[in-house]
Amino acid sequence: MEKKVYEQLNETLYKEVLPNGLRVFVLPKKDFHKTYGLFSTNYGSIDNEFGYGNELTRVPDGIAHFLEHKMFEKEDGDVFQLFGKQGASANAFTSFTKTSYLFSATDNIKENLQTLIDFVQDPYFTEETVEKEKGIIGQEIQMYDDDPNWRQFFGILKNMYPKHPLHIDIAGTIESIAEITAENLYHCYHTFYHPSNMTLFVVGNVEPEDLIEFVSQNQAQKEFAEIQTIHRHFPEESIEDIVPFSRMEMPVNRTKVVLGIKGAQDNLPTDAYELLRFRTALNLLFQLLLGNTSENYLRLYNEGVIDDTFGFEFSLDRSFHFADFSGDSQTPDVFAKAIEEILLDFAQDPEVKEENLTLLKKKMLGKYFQSLNSLEFIANQFTQDLFGELTLFDVPEIIQSIEIQDVLQAGERFIQQEAFSRFYLEPLKEK
Repeated sequence: MEKKVYEQLNETLYKEVLPNGLRVFVLPKKDFHKTYGLFSTNYGSIDNEFGYGNELTRVPDGIAHFLEHKMFEKEDGDVFQLFGKQGASANAFTSFTKTSYLFSATDNIKENLQTLIDFVQDPYFTEETVEKEKGIIGQEIQMYDDDPNWRQFFGILKNMYPKHPLHIDIAGTIESIAEITAENLYHCYHTFYHPSNMTLFVVGNVEPEDLIEFVSQNQAQKEFAEIQTIHRHFPEESIEDIVPFSRMEMPVNRTKVVLGIKGAQDNLPTDAYELLRFRTALNLLFQLLLGNTSENYLRLYNEGVIDDTFGFEFSLDRSFHFADFSGDSQTPDVFAKAIEEILLDFAQDPEVKEENLTLLKKKMLGKYFQSLNSLEFIANQFTQDLFGELTLFDVPEIIQSIEIQDVLQAGERFIQQEAFSRFYLEPLKEK
C-alpha cells in the first residue's frame, strides 16, 4: 500500500492497486461524521466506438448513461432501497468520459461500501426492463431539449466538434436509445466495467488499512476476465471542420450567446504535470482577462455589453479541450466581437501582469482550500481530476508554480483565431 503525505494540506492519501487492476484510494478525515464512497469507471458518453485490437464495435449514442440507470435495477429489487435501509443515500452520474456511483452515510460504512461494489459488479439486464427504461430516459431527453442553457452548450459543441461524439447529448437521442438492447448493455459493461478500468475512492472517518483490506477480500472472492487494453476510436477532425457560426430559435426573452475556442489535441503537453499546469495557467489567463474583478469585465458590464449572466469555463479531458464564454445579450454580435477581441489580444492586455496574477493565485488557492471542507466536493472531484499519478491534492503546488510566462505560453498554445466559433440561441420570431 502506498501512502502519500500532503504536508501543506495536512492530508494523507492511501493507495492500493489490487491484482485485478482496481485502484483503491482512501482519504481519512477524522473530524467528519459523514463518509463518501465513489466507484468510477473510465467510460462516458463519448466512448461509442471501441474494441480490443482492430475489432471495433459501434454502439448507440447515450448507452453509457442508459447503462448507469440500469445498474440500480436488480432481479430482487432496487439498490436504492437497500442503501436506504442501511442509512445511506446513493446516486450516480455520467459525464463525457466517466460514469460514477456513490453513497454517503454516517454509519454502516462497510456494509454500504460492500453494497456499492457488489451492485456495480453484478449487472442484470433483460429486454423487458430495457424497453421499460427507454420511456423514462426519453422523458429525460425531452426535458433537456427544453432547457435553453443545455441547448446553448451543445450548440457550441456541435460547431466545434461536428464529427466527434462530444457534440451528442450525454443521454443520447430518442432515436438512438430506441436501438439499445440488453446485449449492447452487457457488451459495454464487460468492456468498460473491468476493475482495471475503474477507481474506488473513499473519504471520511475511516481506517485506511482496514478498509483497503476489506475491499481486497471482496475482490479476491470474485472472478474477472483477463486485463485487456481497450481501444477507443474517435473521428479525425481538423481546424477546418469547425463551424464558425450557427443559430437556432427557442422561446427565450433575449438571445443567448456563446463564443467557443476549440483546442488542438496535438498542441497539448504530453506530461501529466505539464498538462495540469497548462489547464491551471489557462484558467488563470481567462480570469485575468475576463474575471469579475478585471478591468475588461467592469468596462463591458458598464457599457451594457455583458451582465450577470456572463460566465466562462475551460474543459480539458481525454480526446478534447475547449473554452466557452457565454451570456444573454440584446446585441449578440457586439458581445461576441468584444470578447473575441480581448482574447485574441491577450498578450498585450494590461491586465496580464505579475501583480494581478499573484492576487488571482491567492484567490484561487483560497477557494481551493475552502472547497476541501466539503467531502462531497472531494469525492466528486477526485476521480475527475486524475492526471497520471497526480491527483486533486497536487493542485496547490501547481497553482503556486505558475508564473506570468506560463500564462502567456498557454494562451499562445490555445488561442488561435481559426479555432473560434459562435452560437446564438435566439427568441422565436413572430410569424
